[in-house]
Amino acid sequence: MQPILKNFGFSDEHQSLFDMAFRYAEDKLYPLVPKMDDDDWFPADAYQAMREVGLLGVTIPEQYGGAGLDFISQALIAEALTYWNHAFSASWGASENLCINNIVRNANEAQKAKYLPRFVEGAIGALGLTEPGAGSDALGSMATTAKRVGDEYILNGRKMFITNGPVADILLIYAKTNPEAGAHGISAFIVEKEFEGFSVAQKLDKMGWRGSPTGELVFEDCRVPAENLVGGENAGVAVVMSGLNIERTLLCSSSIGMAQRALDLSLDYARDRKQFGKSIGQFQLVQGMIADMYTDIETLRATSYQMLKELNELERGGGGRGPVHLRTAMNALYAGRAIMRVLDNAVQIHGGMGFMRETEVNRLYRSGKILEIGAGTNQVRQGIIAQELLKG
Repeated sequence: MQPILKNFGFSDEHQSLFDMAFRYAEDKLYPLVPKMDDDDWFPADAYQAMREVGLLGVTIPEQYGGAGLDFISQALIAEALTYWNHAFSASWGASENLCINNIVRNANEAQKAKYLPRFVEGAIGALGLTEPGAGSDALGSMATTAKRVGDEYILNGRKMFITNGPVADILLIYAKTNPEAGAHGISAFIVEKEFEGFSVAQKLDKMGWRGSPTGELVFEDCRVPAENLVGGENAGVAVVMSGLNIERTLLCSSSIGMAQRALDLSLDYARDRKQFGKSIGQFQLVQGMIADMYTDIETLRATSYQMLKELNELERGGGGRGPVHLRTAMNALYAGRAIMRVLDNAVQIHGGMGFMRETEVNRLYRSGKILEIGAGTNQVRQGIIAQELLKG
């Protein structure tokens, strides 16, 4: 079931873009799902092919070869792709939003001119923030350091759970340039995979989102040109926070795609599966689960679409405090809880088939849990909400 976007105040152009991405994903990306999940395989050729239809570098300004679209457009594309192939969409979003969008918003003109055209041509991006000992306290507990030596910075440390880490060409990496200053001594750097001292320690084996490669990265005296410093030395917090709330809201858009797919699969199964001489969809207890799923999805959709509008013109460096910080945390908290309710009901409706690893609803179920963990756990989101409200 595709959304009628004008009902939410979006334009005909947004609807056309969504429909194009939806049809493309159905035709080109959906057939890849079984192999991606079974073999934890990333289809690099399919990723590169997206440049032919303008689905790479969508928020990159036209002067650098991109489509120059807004954040609303990016999020709607994410929803459409996720409906048909959530793991592929996760890698697309990690590059397009976490990496590229932060460079678009925070890099200087020389950095944009050097790197943005490469993304349009198919370079894959990643963002490196989380570390083995720095998850929910990613800023305060960060151990990766960067020391200025002449015209270079020397990076040392490790990054963990990095989406696209094993396949990324260009990475946006955070490191402490002034460890004594804590979170206020962090800087952001553009790192290329060929830079001396950079390596991928391991590709991680996940229960869900398989086919979207996740890895551990190592920096051993990694030499990064000083010109690749983004946003100024010790100004990394502004870069992080300007993107974090956008990231959370994009994750909510992906949640809509996954949840809607689970509902549509459940509706088909409830119509076709016969027990006691009739389809299981005729039983009121099954109807109750379907009604709950629809209600959760439409509430999530309405909340997420509203947040897209509020974030679309977020100023550079904004979003790390105040109402938008509160509201994106609320959106993410509800999204994580709602999708797990939807997916649990979907598996329940499918019964024994839902427990089979190869079924599509099972793949969705295994992947859904990360939406209560990534971009800040449910508990971190609760803390943000309460702290902002208690400020009065």
